Amino acid sequence: MKLEFVQFTLGPMGNNVYLLGDNVSKKAVVIDPSFGSEALLKYAEGKGWTLTQIWLTHAHFDHIGGANQVARAFDPPLPIGLHPDDIDWYQQEGGAGKFGLSIAQPPPVSIYFKHGMGLSLKKDGETIVEVHHAPGHSPGHVMFYCESLGVLFCGDVIFRGSIGRTDLPGGDMSILLESIRQEILTLPDDSRLLPGHGPESTVGFERAHNPFLQ
Repeated sequence: MKLEFVQFTLGPMGNNVYLLGDNVSKKAVVIDPSFGSEALLKYAEGKGWTLTQIWLTHAHFDHIGGANQVARAFDPPLPIGLHPDDIDWYQQEGGAGKFGLSIAQPPPVSIYFKHGMGLSLKKDGETIVEVHHAPGHSPGHVMFYCESLGVLFCGDVIFRGSIGRTDLPGGDMSILLESIRQEILTLPDDSRLLPGHGPESTVGFERAHNPFLQ
């Protein structure tokens, strides 16, 4: 197995979307497909990767805006994974209506994430990431920790020098800060944090410099 991830910044909200693939098996997954996700499909095709699943850190509309397009590019549609506590958001177009927007409703979720769950790129494949439940930005927010690459796909839990918003329904500042302490600051300092928006960071940098964690 030879893992690699590729980052795309897509859509009007500058979402970071990731492909995580294996250059040996040529299998890959999409993390948080946003608007304009045809770029992902084109890249994967050019790389010879076959997409097998869609993993969602949470169900806010900008993180699922391309899920329908990516899933239905395949027959049958790609399986979609999400934590059960974000299903209400998912079934309401990720709350797009609250912002006067609308997105295409993706297929039903078929993989239900839980804390500590191991994920692989294909059915019965080798576990490559561990699911970390990290509520606070949304009730069902999860992160994906790939120890072999030293990276955490952290969605909107933490950003470089900042943290996720908590003013949307189901958000809670105290819960978010506890999630960061328990699920991020316990990782090695050199672990790379790959957020849903903005530049990447490291656990050590945020521990030392993030004003919300001082």
